[in-house]
Amino acid sequence: MSSDFPSFPRILIAGLRGGSGKTTISLGVIAAWKAAGIPVAPFKKGPDYIDAGWLAMAAGRPCFNLDTYLSPPSVVRHTFSSRTNPGDTAVIEGNRGLFDSIELNGDASSAELAKLLGVPVILCADCAKTTRTMAAMICGCQGFDPDLFIAGIILNRIAGGRHENILRRNIAYYCGIPVLGAVPKLTEFHFPERHMGLVPTPEHELFRQAIQAAQKVARDFLDLDEIHSIARAKGKMDAFPARSGSGIAGHSAEISTAPLPINPERKTAKFSSVIGVIQDSAFQFYYPENLDALTRAGARLLYFSAISERALPEIDALYIGGGFPETHAARLAENAFLREDIRRAAEKGLPIYAECGGLMYLGKGLDIDGVVHAMCGIFPVVFGMSEKPRGLGYVRAIIEGENPFFKKGMELRGHEFRYSLVLQWEEGDETLAYRMTRGKGFSHGWDGLCRYNVLAAYTHILASGTPEWAPALVRRAREYRNRKSAGK
Repeated sequence: MSSDFPSFPRILIAGLRGGSGKTTISLGVIAAWKAAGIPVAPFKKGPDYIDAGWLAMAAGRPCFNLDTYLSPPSVVRHTFSSRTNPGDTAVIEGNRGLFDSIELNGDASSAELAKLLGVPVILCADCAKTTRTMAAMICGCQGFDPDLFIAGIILNRIAGGRHENILRRNIAYYCGIPVLGAVPKLTEFHFPERHMGLVPTPEHELFRQAIQAAQKVARDFLDLDEIHSIARAKGKMDAFPARSGSGIAGHSAEISTAPLPINPERKTAKFSSVIGVIQDSAFQFYYPENLDALTRAGARLLYFSAISERALPEIDALYIGGGFPETHAARLAENAFLREDIRRAAEKGLPIYAECGGLMYLGKGLDIDGVVHAMCGIFPVVFGMSEKPRGLGYVRAIIEGENPFFKKGMELRGHEFRYSLVLQWEEGDETLAYRMTRGKGFSHGWDGLCRYNVLAAYTHILASGTPEWAPALVRRAREYRNRKSAGK
């Protein structure tokens, strides 16, 4: 670990598997500490937007994603340290099981992230219908990677006092680590878990109620003081460098030479362009890091709604993230004035970058239960919806087609998560820029539809792992602004 890597209280809350309750526990810990006057810097391991949104709401500040597949290790470390202020306690929610990874050696796992950042692990275990076997599973985790520090266990879905006592005795005898809490099987009264698949928005009371419920669970069933003592005591743990050879998740192991994000403290003195960002209940998936990268590259961001805004604002480029356009298809279609404005602006050269739900919005139509709702019509594509995911997980692509933002030959890393599918594609003068080497993409191993100055893809990217993106979008916006000023 470099000597200048900062020390501050930190923990990572992981699970034995997905669905172990770590999100509820993480929310409760963050909300309870915040209510007690402890500032919390929230982080989410992996690319998930929804969990990050919940963590941000619980902490009252943005949640940043830490992903060693999408970003080099040094960038992940820089994000972690630079987004944690003096006096903060950093809480990272893990992803799936502790050691789960797309790589055989586990490089992209929560465990490797904990070692990279010098973070003690609090393991959340679903104990339903098990007793002594749980101790065996915990011992297995301890022995699987002796370099990983598992500081304590939270027992979840406990049947009662007798069940809890048996578990505590076995874990103390076989594992030798503290039990930091025992959470019973929660009913809808305790915590409305059905909301967890939704993107939280501050204006909806049900989300605030869910955070308050998670906070009460943490206060009632967890030893919050002991958990914070672990976070404080282990805040000076050594972080492990990236492994020699291939490096974490295939990135270079030379962590000192990997590109770092621009210093987040630096303020842009003058904005060179205005980039519109569609942000409403239909389009919500934006990494805070991506938005920050655009402002640091010289853009002023102008937020507006595709549902309620009747005309396209005065902008020099447009950024449309993912979301749930399918649940708002009728309202998006009804706003024909804005859809037509966007189409005309694209024909005149407005730079547009769109991901997933944004791609669907730029298509010809969106079929919901046999009714095709008109979209912007930039691409001659009609999208539909499936009951099962049609693209899920990390992706890798090579840029091979002409496009406004990326050079040919560069590798792009991202992720996809979608239920939509292509129903009709009347191929015209649009091109596909990304050749997928991992993942589904738009069609037959390709992604990244390009037409005019528009690039739209199913692939989501993280700016810290794709440092070319934000400067390229801002540069195109500036060029468009200059052309407008010159009357061209």
